[in-house]
Amino acid sequence: MVYLENPLLKLYINLIGWVTLGFILGRLLPRSYSTYLAKFLFFFGTPLSIVAFIRRANLSGAIWMAPLIAWAAILAGGGLAGILINFGVGEERFKTLNPAQNSPEHTSAWSLPTQGSFLLATMLGNTGFLGIPVTLSLLGSEHFAWALFYDLLGTTMGMNILGVAIASHCGKSDRRQGWLTPLQAIFQNPALWAFGLGFISRSLPLSAQIAELLTTGAWTVITLALITIGMQLSKLNSLHNLKPVLACLAIKMLFIPLVIGTGLTFFGIAGAPRLVLVLQMAMPPAFGTTLLAEAFNLDRELAVTAIGIGCVSLLFTIPLWMRLFNFY
Repeated sequence: MVYLENPLLKLYINLIGWVTLGFILGRLLPRSYSTYLAKFLFFFGTPLSIVAFIRRANLSGAIWMAPLIAWAAILAGGGLAGILINFGVGEERFKTLNPAQNSPEHTSAWSLPTQGSFLLATMLGNTGFLGIPVTLSLLGSEHFAWALFYDLLGTTMGMNILGVAIASHCGKSDRRQGWLTPLQAIFQNPALWAFGLGFISRSLPLSAQIAELLTTGAWTVITLALITIGMQLSKLNSLHNLKPVLACLAIKMLFIPLVIGTGLTFFGIAGAPRLVLVLQMAMPPAFGTTLLAEAFNLDRELAVTAIGIGCVSLLFTIPLWMRLFNFY
């Protein structure tokens, strides 16, 4: 059919269709089912797809810039979020909710748990389960490595290092994290080992049947990831803290991608690789932010609301980036 030749339309059909299916399943099935599916993807499905796609990815050029760009976006988002916290975005609301924070010794009207959730949601995006499927659907597997390097060496490390540090500092939990804990989480991540395996196996020939089976399995994993997102979204029932959430998303999904994406031109990154990086920067907040919020008693409502509104907003921002960066 002719309309399926449009990559953006195909992406929207897949995103809306599979995520909606996951949302329905999430409403019908116990919460544990989405947890089991997420664990399956983390330990088996995602590593399989990484091996399959990295074998076919183009690793030439300035691809090692991807994690550097990821860290630039993470730190820039955190810096801007810190400025807004000090200026007190949504100040009146948080003074009402947190009267203990109104004393003169506080430089911000926000409680520490709220500051932590705001920082995490502004800094860390859903570049794995959502960003990689978007990239593959729009640009194919040739540029997959740009998205993978951004996610694995940027977002994942940022989540386990900066994310844990911020959550531990801002949270009410009595948990104490040693400096080895984030490093252990990184090196125990199956995706990191799959990346190495896929890179090493690029020179190993596979039969056409095995290669086709591997590719089919990888795309099946992408579909399951979208279903998992829908199941997780079905559990989000909070739409509070709208003013700080909109400020968070304006930084995370609009300002940072626009400024850094434009600046990539001066580093010789253009065309499809630049669009991949911009799309990764423009992803909504990561679901991992809610896990950190729960583990360290941060402001879960803010984290949940940012994810829900961010996922809906993505449908409107993708065409914007494709227009601005000349790939549509």
